[in-house]
Amino acid sequence: MTQIAFILLCHKDPEGIIAQALRLTAGGDCIAIHFDARANPFDHARIRGALADNPRVTFTRRRVKCGWGEWSLVAATLEALRAAEAAFPAATHFYMLSGDCMPVKTAEYAHRWLEAEDVDHIESFDFFTSDWIKTGIREERLIYRHWFNERRRKRLFYASLDWQKRLGLRRRVPADLKMRIGSQWWCLRRRTVEAVLELVARRRDLVRFFRTSWIPDETFFQTLVAHLVPDRELRKRTPTFLMFTDYGMPVTFHDDHLDLLLGQDYLFARKISPEAKLLKNSLGALYAETGRSFDTGGDGKRQFEFLTARGREGRRFAPRFWEAEASLGHRRTLMLVTCKKWHVAKRLVERVRQATGLPAVDYLFNEEATPLPDLGGIQSRLEKRMRHRRALVRMLFDYWGTDRLVLCLDPASTDLIQDFYADRAEVRLLEIGCDFSDDYLIGHARRVGLAGPHTPASALARLLPTIRYDLRFESDRLRDMDLSGHHRIRQSASPEENASPLAEFLGIPVEVAREIAATDYLFVD
Repeated sequence: MTQIAFILLCHKDPEGIIAQALRLTAGGDCIAIHFDARANPFDHARIRGALADNPRVTFTRRRVKCGWGEWSLVAATLEALRAAEAAFPAATHFYMLSGDCMPVKTAEYAHRWLEAEDVDHIESFDFFTSDWIKTGIREERLIYRHWFNERRRKRLFYASLDWQKRLGLRRRVPADLKMRIGSQWWCLRRRTVEAVLELVARRRDLVRFFRTSWIPDETFFQTLVAHLVPDRELRKRTPTFLMFTDYGMPVTFHDDHLDLLLGQDYLFARKISPEAKLLKNSLGALYAETGRSFDTGGDGKRQFEFLTARGREGRRFAPRFWEAEASLGHRRTLMLVTCKKWHVAKRLVERVRQATGLPAVDYLFNEEATPLPDLGGIQSRLEKRMRHRRALVRMLFDYWGTDRLVLCLDPASTDLIQDFYADRAEVRLLEIGCDFSDDYLIGHARRVGLAGPHTPASALARLLPTIRYDLRFESDRLRDMDLSGHHRIRQSASPEENASPLAEFLGIPVEVAREIAATDYLFVD
C-alpha cells in the first residue's frame, strides 16, 4: 500500500505550513518538516506546537541556515530525509515539496499514480549536453569552487570565479559519476532514498565536491539517483507541475489558473501565489476528496510558451472576433423563449423548428450540455458563453446564414434578457406560463438542492409556498421590465388563445401558430 512521506522545506507562513501538513496527513500520508534556521524562531515554535500531537508529522533534528544556490538546501533536504526515513517505516515514497506547492490531484489519485509503476520520478538530464540551463553560468557550476552566495555577495562570488579561472584552478568531476541536472522537485522510492543516504555516509568525497558546487540542489540527487538506479526505473519528469519564464524565474499561478492546473498530468503544482486565496481554498480541499476523476493532458507548458511568444511579438492580446464584434446586427431578429419548465420550452422550440424551419437553440446560457455547432471554442463552457454572449449569438446567426434566431432562456436570466434588448437587433420575448403542482415544486426543490430524498414532509410543506411565490416573482419581474415585443402564452389557455401571441412572436401565419400551440404533449410533465 502506497504511503507518501513528504519532505517539506520552508521558511515562512506558519499558518500555511500547518494547513498543508494537516491537509496531507488527513489524506493518509506523512510529512517531515525542515524550517529554515534563518527564519523567525517564533514561527517555528508556532508550527511545532500546532502539529505536536500529529503522529504523521516529524521535524528535522537539526535546522540548517539555508541560502538559494548553496549546499545548505541539499543539507536541509538530507536532514528531512533522514528524519522521515526513521519516523515513517511504512512510507513507500518520499516526495519533495515547498511551502508554495499545492496538490492538483486527490491523495487517492496520487497513490494510484505512484502504484502504477515501480519507478523513481526525477528529472535527470546530462549536465553538459542538455539545454536544461537557460541562463547564467554552466560548467562553471561544477569545475570551480563556490564559497560565496551569488545573491548576497555578488562581487565576491564573481571575483572568486574570475581568480580561479586566471590561476587555472579548474577541478575534476568525480570520475565514477556522470553529472546530471534537473528540478529539485522529485518523488523517490524508499529503497532509492535508503541507497542515497548510505552512499552519502560512505562517500564523503562526494559531499565535499557538491558542497562547493553552485546550485547543487539541481545536481546532487539527480546525479546520485542516476548513478544508483537503472535507467529503465527512472521517469525523468518531475511529478510537480512547474514552469519557468525565459529568464529562469518560476511562473506563479493565480485564481484563474484552477482549470489549467487540474487538467495537467501532475500531482502537485508550484508556485501558488500567496494572494490566490480562491485557488488555495479549492486546491486545499481537493487532496482529501475520494472518487474524483480527472481529464488530464500535458498541454500546460506548450500553451504558456505559445502565449508568451505571441506576447513578445505583440500578437497575444490582439482583439479576437468575439471581442471586436459586440453587436448582433441591426437587421437581425432575436426571439427569446423563457419558461421555468425547460422541457416545455424545448418541446415548443422543437415544434417551431419542424413547422417553420427557423434555427433554434435550447438553454445555451443555462445548460452546458446544450447541443451547439463548433464555433472555435467560444461555445465550450457556460462561463465562456456568458462572457462573450453577444458574440456567440452573432456567430450562430452567421453559422446558419439567417437573420432570425430563436433562443431559450430561464426566466431568472433577466440580466441576459436586458443585455440582448440593449442591442441594435430587434429582440422579442415569449413567456410561457405553466401550472406548478406540488409534486413538480418538490422535484424542483430537490433539483436545486433545497431538499433531499429524506427531507421531512413538514419541511417540504413549509418550503412550497415560498418556492411558488419565487416562481411567480420571476414572472412579475419580467412584466415590470415593460419590454417591447413581450408576448405570453399560458398552459391554462386554449390553442386558439395561444395562437395569436405565438404568431406575432414568430412572425408566422396564425394557422401555423395554432398548429404549434395545439401540440398535445406540450405541457405534459
